[in-house]
Order: sequence, then structure tokens, then C-alpha cells
Amino acid sequence: SHMMGVLIVHAGLVPGVALGSQNPRLMMNMRSILPDGSVTPKHIKTFGWAKKWKGPMRVVFGHDALRGLQIHSHAIGLDTGCVYGGRLTALILPDMRLVSVKARKQYIKQRRKVKVYSKNVATDVEAATMR
Repeated sequence: SHMMGVLIVHAGLVPGVALGSQNPRLMMNMRSILPDGSVTPKHIKTFGWAKKWKGPMRVVFGHDALRGLQIHSHAIGLDTGCVYGGRLTALILPDMRLVSVKARKQYIKQRRKVKVYSKNVATDVEAATMR
């Protein structure tokens, strides 16, 4: 995926930190970056890390069902709540096309309100980021 200009990570990357210097624990657990620059695994509504990511590589990530599908110029969040009965979403490379299928069942009960997608989220990512 690196050759296609895309990095794939479980949860996220800290903007401004070189890839080789990223903390693996944060890459697997982060969801938000606070105004003071601290990183947290907590969902804090207005402080999602992905909108702060400026590239140059595009990052594809999950682990953020509360925010749902996220399409930013350099970051794409694919978590559409499959584990909560929503949808499983994938990004087809190198086409940069999103496809999704409905979850067979709800695997885990939601503790908080999660955006559960009932409709297919298929779209062309390039077109969506140009809006």
C-alpha cells in the first residue's frame, strides 16, 4: 500500500511525527488529539485526529465507530460499526472506491450512540474529497 501512496493503520497516526517515530500503542488505540497536543484513546467529539492529518501520504484507519465513515483529504476512516450491527466497509485500492456490506448481526452491545450505517456507503473517494 505504501507504493500506492496509502498507509494503513489500525487507529491512527499523530500529525507532525515521522512514521518511524510513531508510538505503536497510539497507532492501535488513538481516537482524539486534544488542543494541547496530547493523544487519547477517548472519543472527544470535536478533536478527531484525522482532520488534522495533512499527509503527504493518505492514511486509512478504523477503530472509531462513534465518528463513523470519515473522508478527509489525507485520511479515510472506515469504521462503520460492523461490530455493533452496522456495516463492514472497505476501500478498494488502487481505485480508491468504498464498498460496504451489512453486518450479519450485532456482535457487541453498544455502550454509546454509534453511527450505524444501514445503507451502502459505496463512493469514489477522490470525488468525495474534492467536494
